[in-house]
Amino acid sequence: MNKAITEGLVLMPPPFSAGLGLWSRENGRPGDGSYAGQPNAAYVPADADFAGCLELQKTSATQKLRCFQQIPIQPGLYLRVTARVKALSGALPTVAIAAWAGSGSGTNVTTADQVGPAVALTGYGSVVTVSAIVGSGNRPGVDMVWGTAPAYGHFGLDLTGPSGGVVRIDDITIEDVTSVFHSEMFNWVDVRDYGAIGDGVTDDCAAFEAADTAAAGKTVVVSPGSYFIGSSMTFDNPVKFEGTVTMPEAARLACTRNFDLDTYSAAFGGELAGFRKALQALFYYTDHVELDLNGRRVELTAPIDVAALSGLTTFAQRRLVCNGQLTAAPGTAWDSQSVTATATYSTASPARLSAVTNIAAIPVGARLSGSGVGREVYVTAKNVSAGTLDLNAPLIGGSGTRSYTFTRHAYMLDFSGFSELSKFEITDIEFLCGGTASGILLARTGSVFRLDACVFNRPKDKGLTSYAEGCQGILIDNCQFLSNEQETPVQDRTSVMLNVNQNDAKIRNCRSVKFAHTAVMQGTGHMFIGNHFFQGDGEVTGIRRAGIILTTPNVKGLITGNYIDNCFIELTNEHTDSPNFSSQFSFGGLTITGNTFTAQGVAPWFAWIVVTPRGTGHYLSGLTVTGNVFRTRDGDIDRVEKVDTTYATLSYQSFRNVIFEANTFNGVTQATSSPLHIEHTQTTASDTWVVNGAAYLPFLGRARNVMALVIEGPLANSANATVWAQPYVQVEQGPGGGQVNLKWPSAVKGKVQATIRVDNPI
Repeated sequence: MNKAITEGLVLMPPPFSAGLGLWSRENGRPGDGSYAGQPNAAYVPADADFAGCLELQKTSATQKLRCFQQIPIQPGLYLRVTARVKALSGALPTVAIAAWAGSGSGTNVTTADQVGPAVALTGYGSVVTVSAIVGSGNRPGVDMVWGTAPAYGHFGLDLTGPSGGVVRIDDITIEDVTSVFHSEMFNWVDVRDYGAIGDGVTDDCAAFEAADTAAAGKTVVVSPGSYFIGSSMTFDNPVKFEGTVTMPEAARLACTRNFDLDTYSAAFGGELAGFRKALQALFYYTDHVELDLNGRRVELTAPIDVAALSGLTTFAQRRLVCNGQLTAAPGTAWDSQSVTATATYSTASPARLSAVTNIAAIPVGARLSGSGVGREVYVTAKNVSAGTLDLNAPLIGGSGTRSYTFTRHAYMLDFSGFSELSKFEITDIEFLCGGTASGILLARTGSVFRLDACVFNRPKDKGLTSYAEGCQGILIDNCQFLSNEQETPVQDRTSVMLNVNQNDAKIRNCRSVKFAHTAVMQGTGHMFIGNHFFQGDGEVTGIRRAGIILTTPNVKGLITGNYIDNCFIELTNEHTDSPNFSSQFSFGGLTITGNTFTAQGVAPWFAWIVVTPRGTGHYLSGLTVTGNVFRTRDGDIDRVEKVDTTYATLSYQSFRNVIFEANTFNGVTQATSSPLHIEHTQTTASDTWVVNGAAYLPFLGRARNVMALVIEGPLANSANATVWAQPYVQVEQGPGGGQVNLKWPSAVKGKVQATIRVDNPI
């Protein structure tokens, strides 16, 4: 690149033959004295070494020679100033290229280097070449670094050392050597050309911004060095980092044209630092909604507090992190924090603990355990001065003062500092927890957090946790959750794939392997579609635990097309302070259809659908179980469904709208159906036929209704004479109410087809 050619810049000072009035004995400024008529200066038209030259006697401590002509200078322009000098007589001086640097307003830029390297003359008659490169950037080979403030210079020489000597000076030349440093054919600009120092201390933010402004679509190159950026800045052009940057924790770097981990890792000297700064920037501008990890692995040495990193507490615009792996490096930063304290619980304030001892040490987001505490109960807020803790769910132990344990797990990505976070998405990320860390802790509130095509590999305690209401409408698709407890017997496992406290979760096409529980779900409107949940072990007649736990009785949800393997669906009401039924909805509002249920190595009392009422008076209302396949691989189980009566049983007389039909049973001793189509053959004449459907009715319920009754073939009396008669029915007969009596006008025998329901249909 040559600016004299490409931009028409006049860079060459006048020759001495043009007149010594064009050369200053001061700084070259208008009004400064010239060498015209000076007794110590003369033009020599012919010399053995020079075609024409200035003969000058040194009479001052610093004898200055400057051209009056303003030689232009600009960011990215590099000039080589050269003079050939020889001593004729007298004291031998030292010679250096020198200049006066002027700003656009005509003032001297004192920060510019205005004297180049000095060369001592050591003999007479020998020609010595003195040169210096002048330019804006602090680059190797640049002798006089001017930065971006100067607009022009008055160039020449300084003679220092002893006075009295006479020298001859050839015409001073100035060359454009910018091409030595970069070429116009390269589509980039360098931050050093705009004043960046790169010493790790000087704030280079202004230079970076100037380079970005000048780039105008070209790539900004951050050449080798360590640059300190003291405040937030944005690159509006592509940027390439050969050097690294450091910034205050709160300062943000936005690389808007190449917003990815490769860029930020290069900028900050490593994947972790780069990931943190890229994630921080993701929340602050709209040119990119997606942070691409470029398929790279980022090793986390401690949990990332995303809210603290971003400096925000609320955010509700779509943002996406994708395509890479986050790995937890072993260390104490991942240790769970455990605090034991006594507290008082009152059903009058069902989601609060009061009079909490040691409350300052209890962190928000800690999981609560102790007597009367359901699964996945967390601290959502605390008031130290009032001594209270708010919880994500009521307790079931009733009022009283008890001792509780509060455990705060460590999560790779911790969003709990956000009071609200909505529409945040993570796709194609592997969380390589390694049995060291848990995966994700959601924000306090927010909606439509989305996970897609992610892998949670061996989370220590939890895969994904909602400690409050940040799970509203959560979307989890095509993800895989692999437990850290795969070699542990089921009864000894503690890890949980995920929990939800709010409504409308969609869990679709995921795979979960060998957790204690797959999902603990408060709220309603949940959908489980196309998943595979596996929780078995190799124990003989091993214990199996709940996979999907629905803690809101009337869940208004569906479980469709899943592979439910060695675990069961549990309907319970453990997240309520009033477990007895009064006027609320009871268990139901759930469709279980088209699933494949499998079990192996289980005890006969195992069942895939379990209702666990925590209080009295509850019943089933709106439960549909259709089109499923139930199969054991070795040995039979008694039934596919049951009521866990550890705490209470169901009110069978109140069942409403329970459909349990068109299912397939393999390795199941007793099939289940309602409506139940049953054939009864009466071989001896009787006026009361007992039709026993008790074993077939779901949950060993009562025969509450007979929907249809068809006499197959003739009725006969004891003399085998045909009888024409119709019976009436008596429902809920026999032990447990599972039988129906057919009452005839007289004793008859024959065959009937009966359709019996375990419920009232409406």
